[in-house]
Amino acid sequence: MKNQNDPLVALGSTDVRVSPIGVGTNSWGAHRAADPEKLTTFDVLLSAGVTFFDTAEIYTFGASERTIGHCIRASGRAPVVLTKFSPMPWRLGKPALTAALKRSLDRLGLRKVDVYLLHFPTPPVPLETWADALADAVQAGLTRAVGISNCNAEQTRRAHAALKARGVPLACNEVEYSLLKRAPERNGLLSLCHDLGVTLIAYRPLAMGMLSGKYTPEYPPRGIRSIMFRHRYLVGLQPLLGAMKRIGNSRGGKSASQVAVNWVMCKGALPIPGAKDAKQAQENAGALGWRLTAGEIAELDSAAETIRQGR
Repeated sequence: MKNQNDPLVALGSTDVRVSPIGVGTNSWGAHRAADPEKLTTFDVLLSAGVTFFDTAEIYTFGASERTIGHCIRASGRAPVVLTKFSPMPWRLGKPALTAALKRSLDRLGLRKVDVYLLHFPTPPVPLETWADALADAVQAGLTRAVGISNCNAEQTRRAHAALKARGVPLACNEVEYSLLKRAPERNGLLSLCHDLGVTLIAYRPLAMGMLSGKYTPEYPPRGIRSIMFRHRYLVGLQPLLGAMKRIGNSRGGKSASQVAVNWVMCKGALPIPGAKDAKQAQENAGALGWRLTAGEIAELDSAAETIRQGR
């Protein structure tokens, strides 16, 4: 059921309105083809009030875009869609961005995307050149709004200025941000985005699952995460998880994941946790409809400060 307590929010100063949380779809799709099984997840998200879908041309080699396109056509329901352009080394000019956007639209089955981002500010092409190409895409009617991703404060200022010179607002900057990755707070990016009227979109708000509460020193993650998050780190993480669970219980049984996502929202950012299935989609939606208090945020901030990456 859709949550009525969370009105849609604007991306920056644009007319694009989205839910206060979105969904990251970097794992949607398989073998470069659409994944029809994601239709249930798609419907659960929209029914729960999550209307914002984040994808990119490089996610599962275009299959993420194809999966979202399939879900839109099969359901007849249209979320707000954001996708991204990757400035690979051989893409050396503005025509490359326009061509990539048209291919993304073809995979999505759309005439226009809601938001189009520069995925990385990668040399050798200057950021201003890509900003100019993004403005061209708006004026050509290929996208409603544009933004950037993985850009620091200086790059955000430059992109904002370049787009402003073309009369186009910078809608957003998508970066990693969570209780365990708080660089946007410390390096001034979050406050700069607020000052410029740019929405900070937070990917990995659950810190690769470390804030979900399912991993402990006794039950560590597998694969690459077992190398990234070693035993000592998991031991140090437990006081924060304990605080998250206490707060969640006091809020009627909210999970650690829901507390973590809500914390990002309370910091003035827009989290986009992933959802591999309908269960995770419903879990994500449980972060809507309530807000942590100032005291609870301070408690979580303090607990997170004690954690160091144990590698």
